[in-house]
Amino acid sequence: MTTVEVPHSSRSAVLTVSEIVEETADARSLVFEIPAELKDKFDYKPGQFLTLRIPSDHTGSVARCYSLSSSPFSDPAPKVTVKRTAGGYGSNWICDTLRAGDTIEVLPPSGIFTPKTFDHDFLLFGAGSGITPVIAILKAALTEGTGRVVLVYANRDESSVIFGAELRALAATHPKRLTVLHWIESVQGLPSATHLATLVAPYLSHEAYMCGPGPFMDAVHTALADAGMPRTRVHSEVFVSLSGDPFLDADVIEVSEAEAADAATVEVELDGERHTLSWPRKQTLVDIMLAEGLDVPYSCQEGECGSCACTVVEGEVRMENSEILDPEDVENGYILGCQAKPVTDHLKIEF
Repeated sequence: MTTVEVPHSSRSAVLTVSEIVEETADARSLVFEIPAELKDKFDYKPGQFLTLRIPSDHTGSVARCYSLSSSPFSDPAPKVTVKRTAGGYGSNWICDTLRAGDTIEVLPPSGIFTPKTFDHDFLLFGAGSGITPVIAILKAALTEGTGRVVLVYANRDESSVIFGAELRALAATHPKRLTVLHWIESVQGLPSATHLATLVAPYLSHEAYMCGPGPFMDAVHTALADAGMPRTRVHSEVFVSLSGDPFLDADVIEVSEAEAADAATVEVELDGERHTLSWPRKQTLVDIMLAEGLDVPYSCQEGECGSCACTVVEGEVRMENSEILDPEDVENGYILGCQAKPVTDHLKIEF
């Protein structure tokens, strides 16, 4: 049995895996038991992810982000789904080691791959394990919205289809609202931008969300652009392996008198409360919020995970690393708090 008793940071928690669901031969879901005292901390939105601390003989631990495949509106407990990847230490450790009743250290839900409203028609794309956050959005749209949902789901072969039975049940329950279009590579070949453009042509008024391997998402982006869908209605989720340790509490950086004198002023809205802070030019937004004792969401502090994504309402920032954000995210004002430093003297930012 794998047992973790004490969290390594003030932000993380030790959760019990209440159930293991074998989805396919190489994918399994972990269902988590959330104690009453952690309910608020682990409230989540469809499309978000959890960061798990996985033990390692070489480095002590590695951090891996896994999308929640559950919907907070219809599923009784949060669930992440993990698919084995060739040479993937984290995914293989989880699939080989974890059992129901084991405990593991987890950071609270994060991520911006989630609709602000479900009052839309949705065009969803998933490939392989990229279906994980997509099915969470799909289920939420069916229960919280009234529009149509179209899912384009690509897999190597039929045995690779994750959530096949669940998707069939949802389609049977919502026959007039849900359309599932499977793309099986062993039969149809790799989906090209040309193929996809024809497939999506009837749905260009929808909101598009996608997750999957890079080549697949490149093809979807090209197909949607060629078909004429505005970039502002296209949303994608990208994961990278975290190189740092987000389970360590961040150090508070001291500020010199000269830096304090030249600091910008920022009004930050966090959890419905507004805070006015001094923002030295060489410090990130996450740095100054931690220095003030605010419970700012963050994980890697390296611009790799999107946990600290927020919106600039007024003012301008610069970012050293923002590759995880799509161009449409940047156009909509999204920034990464762990990378953002002030350019203008006065700013307003919302989490």
